[in-house]
Amino acid sequence: MTDLHLHPSLREPAQTSKAWPFEEARKLVKRYPQGKPGGEAVLFETGYGPSGLPHIGTFNEVLRTTMVRRAYETLTGGAPTRLVAFSDDMDGLRKVPDNVPQQDMLREHLGKPLTAIPDPFGKFESFAHHNNAMLREFLDRFGFDYEFVSSTERYRSGAFDEALKNVLRHNQDILDIMLPTLRAERAATYSPILPVSPKSGIVLQVPVIVVDADAGLVSFEDEGETITHCIFSGGAKLQWKVDWAMRWVALGVDYEMYGKDLTDSGIQSGKIAKALGGRKPEGLIYEMFLDEKGEKISKSKGNGLSIEQWLSYGSEESLAFYAYREPKAAKQLHIGVIPKAVDEYLQMRGSYPAQEPDKKLGNPVHHVHVARGEQVPDAVLPVTYGLLLNLVAVMGADASKEQIWRYLGQYVAGADAATWPELDRLIDNAMAYNRDYVAPTLKRRKPVGGEVAALKELDDKLAALPADASADDIQNIVYEIGKNDAYGFENLRDWFRALYETLLGSSAGPRMGSFIALFGIDNTRRLIAEALA
Repeated sequence: MTDLHLHPSLREPAQTSKAWPFEEARKLVKRYPQGKPGGEAVLFETGYGPSGLPHIGTFNEVLRTTMVRRAYETLTGGAPTRLVAFSDDMDGLRKVPDNVPQQDMLREHLGKPLTAIPDPFGKFESFAHHNNAMLREFLDRFGFDYEFVSSTERYRSGAFDEALKNVLRHNQDILDIMLPTLRAERAATYSPILPVSPKSGIVLQVPVIVVDADAGLVSFEDEGETITHCIFSGGAKLQWKVDWAMRWVALGVDYEMYGKDLTDSGIQSGKIAKALGGRKPEGLIYEMFLDEKGEKISKSKGNGLSIEQWLSYGSEESLAFYAYREPKAAKQLHIGVIPKAVDEYLQMRGSYPAQEPDKKLGNPVHHVHVARGEQVPDAVLPVTYGLLLNLVAVMGADASKEQIWRYLGQYVAGADAATWPELDRLIDNAMAYNRDYVAPTLKRRKPVGGEVAALKELDDKLAALPADASADDIQNIVYEIGKNDAYGFENLRDWFRALYETLLGSSAGPRMGSFIALFGIDNTRRLIAEALA
């Protein structure tokens, strides 16, 4: 991992940087003005419920937490930190996910810990082991630095036994916190402790009486019989708000962020952590993503956007860039936001090298690449993603990658995949985006009124230019025509829209000077001829 974020020039501007990872990190500096006692590492945690496969929300949480972690290291000149990715795999399976095989088999195991349920994919020792492996593969793919911790392993190994004794000793204190927050029917059966039935293996939701806290003994009714049972070494797990608090105290968690939907849970867990003699971690409550209609994304509705979908149409860096922006504001997450995110990322990256240290810390690309443990690339791509999309769209869905590179060769020196590997990947993204979302919607319209004469003048002016005319020279011609009152355009925007709709078949498009220089003057004149015909 590169130590870019520990460069001495960054430490002073980091103290006052308004970038949100630094604002979050300063909470930890305030928590430990002299560093964590005993020189211990400040502990960051992210949580994962392995009843389903990792998704974009999992990525966001680990990425954003890593950004705060690195910001804290910058502020402190490299104070020790750790990041734990905690899997709540001791949880009982409440419902069968709709995106996995062997649904009937899984229904037979409802209520059992996820690590006690066979893997429906037939690859691992349990359903949780499969999903945990997917999580680790997922996090490794993005280069995150983390320690994986399994809830089941902690419970069954006895690592949580002392913490469980503490919960039993404060059982009534926890009930006093939780019962007022519950509906009457839920309160009637609520217990902080969820024993695992020695008969069925199911995680039971039953009232529990503490018999001997130090011995870990509780009594409860199981299939009509009152039994006394030891909760140590995997004999029980805790209700999740209690589990969350216990984990904070047992592991010494200093920072954990979570979604707005868990605001109340965070409040209750914070109270329980205090009752257990600990302290709630610092953290950020982030807003949820919305779909293109502005509705909350739901796994059951299937209105979200998967990591795989994003990476089909955009880069990993653009996804991280989008996740960085304004975590406390609700943002739409759908296919349509990808092209803009790619270009904004590339634009911000292009400005990074020349920026002063304080501006670098406010630039999202700093946090994107520091989180990935790498330097910010200094390569500036010769074309924008938007321009590339328009080129691919005009060339048609049947255009090959080789043909696209040939077009780029007329515009870009040394245009080949070996010289521009990042651009090569972006061409793949653009071809996929065009095929799936642009080509099916393109429909060129006929020019009308003054548009006809304006296009004819554009054709005449282009014909008089040399083949290697600059994008700026072409753009100036486009501007002059649009400003000519004879053609009846109320403003330049109307002229540009006319160009997009008649030549490209869409209502929005690129800077025309850049596009014509890339596509070629002769090719553009052919488009104009087709439109006029």
